[in-house]
Amino acid sequence: MKSVFAAVAALSVLVPAVAARAEDQLKPICADRPTKGTSPCTVDPGHWQLEIDAVDWTHDRSGGVTTDFGVFASSNLKYGVNDRLDVELNVTPYQVQRVTGSPAAQGFGDLTARAKVGLIGGDRAVAILPFVKIPTAGAGLGNGAVEGGVVLPTALTLPGGVSLTIDPEIDALKDDRTQRRHAAYELAVGFSRPLTPALTGAAELWGSENEEPSGHLHQASFDLGLAWIPMKDQELQLDAGTNLGLNRDTPAVNLYVGVSRRF
Repeated sequence: MKSVFAAVAALSVLVPAVAARAEDQLKPICADRPTKGTSPCTVDPGHWQLEIDAVDWTHDRSGGVTTDFGVFASSNLKYGVNDRLDVELNVTPYQVQRVTGSPAAQGFGDLTARAKVGLIGGDRAVAILPFVKIPTAGAGLGNGAVEGGVVLPTALTLPGGVSLTIDPEIDALKDDRTQRRHAAYELAVGFSRPLTPALTGAAELWGSENEEPSGHLHQASFDLGLAWIPMKDQELQLDAGTNLGLNRDTPAVNLYVGVSRRF
C-alpha cells in the first residue's frame, strides 16, 4: 500500500512538471495578422487559437460615390491537429456597407473553412492552405456562391532579424452574370522586423488580378502593420494596421485593430 501511495505522490509531482515542460516548448504565438499576408506557421497540437478582427473599416470615394464598409468581430478560430496541420473556421458575425444613394446593407457575413499544412519548417518555411467559402452572407453582402482557393504561404528569415513573407494565391470565383467560374490571383510580399522585444513592425505590397468576364479588376495596396506581444503573456497578440490603395480599383484606405489569443 505504501508503494501505491508513493507512486501516486510521484505522479502528482511528475505530471505537472512534464506539462510545464511541454508548455515551455510551445512555438511563439504566430497569427495570420496584421497585414494581408498569411504565415506558414501552424497552431501547436492540441491548442486553440482565436484571431479577431475587432474593428475593420474601409473607405473609398470614386466617381462621386462614397463607400464605407465595416466589419466587426470577424474571428478566425484555429485548432492544432498535429505538428504540421491546423484546421480553421472564419466567422463574420456582423458587417455593414453604406454606399451613397443606396440603403445600407448589414448582417452576417460568409463563413470560410481552411486547413493549413506545413510542408517545410525552419528558416525557409512553406505551407499550403486550401480554403472554401460557404455563402451565409445576407443580400447585398455576398454573392450567394460557394467559392474557394489555395494559398502557398512562404517565409524566409533574413539577416538582422528580418522576415520575408511571400504569399501567392489562386481562387476560383463565380462570374457576376452567369453560373460559370473564373480565376483570380493574389500576391502579397512583406517584410517584418522586431522594433522592440515586444513590438514587431511590418510593411507589405499586395496586388490582385480578378479575371471577371464583365470587367477585369486590378487592385494594389501598400500595407503597414504593428503587432505587440506582451513580455509577460506570450499567448496574446494585439495588432493594428492600415492598407492604402495604390490605384483606382482599390479602396483608398482600410484601418483595423485586432487581437489574437492561444489557449
